[in-house]
Amino acid sequence: MGFEKDPSPAEIEVDREYGLETEHALALAKKTSDEFSSPIIKDDGDWTSGRDGRLGLVIRRLLGWGVEARGILPVPRAQRTDRQFSKIFFIWFSANFNILSFSAGTTGPLIFGLGLRDTCLVVLFFNLLCCIPPAYLTTWGPKLGLRQMCQARFSFGYYGAIVPSVLNLVTMSGFMILNCILGGQTLSSVSNGHLSWSVGIVIIAFVSLFISFCGYKILNWYERLSWLPVLVVYVVALGLGGKHLSNPSPAEPATAASILSFASTIAGFVLTYSSLSSDFTTYLEADVSSFKIFTYSYIGFLLPIVPLQCLGAAFAVSAPLIPSWSSALSTGSVGSLFATVLSPVGGFGKFLTVLLSLSVTANIAPTMYSFGLSFQVFVPYCARVPRFVFSVLATVIIIPLSIIGAHRFYSTLTNFLGLISYWASCFIALVLIEHLVFRRHRFTSYDVSAYNQPQKLPLGVAALAASIMSFALVIPSMDQVWFVGPIARHTGDIGFELAFVVTGVLYFPFRWIEFRLVGR
Repeated sequence: MGFEKDPSPAEIEVDREYGLETEHALALAKKTSDEFSSPIIKDDGDWTSGRDGRLGLVIRRLLGWGVEARGILPVPRAQRTDRQFSKIFFIWFSANFNILSFSAGTTGPLIFGLGLRDTCLVVLFFNLLCCIPPAYLTTWGPKLGLRQMCQARFSFGYYGAIVPSVLNLVTMSGFMILNCILGGQTLSSVSNGHLSWSVGIVIIAFVSLFISFCGYKILNWYERLSWLPVLVVYVVALGLGGKHLSNPSPAEPATAASILSFASTIAGFVLTYSSLSSDFTTYLEADVSSFKIFTYSYIGFLLPIVPLQCLGAAFAVSAPLIPSWSSALSTGSVGSLFATVLSPVGGFGKFLTVLLSLSVTANIAPTMYSFGLSFQVFVPYCARVPRFVFSVLATVIIIPLSIIGAHRFYSTLTNFLGLISYWASCFIALVLIEHLVFRRHRFTSYDVSAYNQPQKLPLGVAALAASIMSFALVIPSMDQVWFVGPIARHTGDIGFELAFVVTGVLYFPFRWIEFRLVGR
């Protein structure tokens, strides 16, 4: 692929224009360590010493093996040459074709008391809507060569972008924790008590670390294939358990409040991909049709999420009627439910359960990949550090937190998904209005070379003010376990909808004033 070849003199000139000599120095290091000289590597004898430091030697060796080091530095147009556009479909498809999507669907009946029909209708219509923003933002990567949080600097400003970056780090950590819990519990369920949840969590985390550590090439290869064994698991599980599925009437009729609160959970599941959408498309050919990338992405989100969430709801409403299923779910582990469903086929069922436990790695690995990119925006000095270092950092963070949260999975899942939809809606409204209104949908209006120059970027006051002030209405509209706002008592949780609308409305005048005052 084009981005893996040694840079030509013309490409080096392009990088000088963008201020990216560092990345070409790293690329040259793949050819020979004698040529390795990067301004990010200092001769002070520590880990950053390119020629003498031990870690510098390790970094050169890793680069020679094809491990990707590039972080938030823009990908120059000359290196945006990848024409395998279907990659982005498999990234999103595999990332969502796992047990977490199934678990999100079970919250409709188990947490919000909805019947199967109402759950599936919410899943269908809200996913049809909420998959649009992350799919659209993937189209920006090939045009700008910028990672998603770097793009945010053109709305939030250099320092203001630290705020969504921190929120994105928290969000990604939360998703990695949920996936590690699910994967660890599922892996443990086949061991007859010989493998604890904690050990299962550690295994899942380290498998994900390996994939993420290697970077773009290995990640795409893995995502292209990882969904296949998971499909086999679901087909067999449906074949074995399908005869037990039923559609009993819910104990109480669905209310608007319960439907909207569940919708907020579903929205949080997919909207938050918007904060990392373009991280995986920056190497794609710049002239690719945006409609093609959008279509690949939209279907990649929608195709796995809707069927699996509906399948999760179907198993959840049927479980109380089947003692063995009900007993498995009472442990708080969806993995135990699958182990029970697959138990009629003996050892093969255990093998399939192990495969299902590993399905979460297809979500954790790309999330780890983006974790490092957001961290580099959060702490700009860390742009000097190779991207793969942050995959290790993410692993160190999520393992202990996953072990702590493993026994409170469902409360963790619903609280987390409901909360993250609020900030994600604010973020989406801001970047869309900035691009579609103030920049008139013109990618040429972005001075990519200014991505790390605060004096050439917006102040970010308008974006932060609009986001913060929107919560004057969002907070009263929240419906969480620990807080129910006065508006939400009558309507259910409409926080993410109001976050999008109010932030967008406020950003119009605020950004116009900001531009008039500072001219950028």
